[in-house]
Amino acid sequence: MRTGGVRRTLALAALVAGTAGLGGCQLTDSGSNVVNGKEQFVAKCGACHVLSRAGTTGVVGPNLDEAFTRARQDGFGQDTFEGIVHRQILYPAIRPQHDPVTGKLLPLMPGKLVEGQDAEDVAAYVASAAGKRGKDTGALAQVGAAQAKGTAEAKNGVLTIPADPGGSTAYQFADAESPAGQVKIESPNKSSVDHDIALEGNGVSEKGDTVKDGGVSQFEVNLKPGEYMFFCSVDGHRQAGMEGKLTVK
Repeated sequence: MRTGGVRRTLALAALVAGTAGLGGCQLTDSGSNVVNGKEQFVAKCGACHVLSRAGTTGVVGPNLDEAFTRARQDGFGQDTFEGIVHRQILYPAIRPQHDPVTGKLLPLMPGKLVEGQDAEDVAAYVASAAGKRGKDTGALAQVGAAQAKGTAEAKNGVLTIPADPGGSTAYQFADAESPAGQVKIESPNKSSVDHDIALEGNGVSEKGDTVKDGGVSQFEVNLKPGEYMFFCSVDGHRQAGMEGKLTVK
């Protein structure tokens, strides 16, 4: 067995971070509900991690599509991965660490983002999905990170672009339109993940406060005709795709 490769993969796995389940939930042999685990992962962890099966695109934490691949090849089982993930959710590293693949310094992960049965469910889902190609099937295929769609339109001088209420690194709208003039731009955020809204282009550079749990990130700006980019300025969120084009006419 090539233990050096296993250590490297498990080192990455040890950095793994981590709303109610759907009807027809899927259970593992241990009794964990992986559908709930996927939902909780998207809501609480996806803003920091890439995991293609969950549709998450976060870039500030380890890329879970690369986790466990070598360890799986070397014969380690899913129970091993599940235990690693569960311990890391409850007791994350207390000192900054470097991603063993990219070498970049990783931000500290908050402890107990999920607890109790939710933590066990997240661990079971991540252990089943990390480092595995393909797509989720069955009930798992019905949940995942939301994607921005449609166009937000300013009304009565207010342009509202909500953050995804499920915690994804996405706004609810993919782009936006507004008439020129004084406009209030606001982004309600019902999720427990920090988000804000910022705007740049045509000499404009504005940003609202970072909010969560029902807060509203907002600012007022005088817009001239042209194109602008709105985005979330929280570390890694724009890089994860949380941005869109604002067209002003």
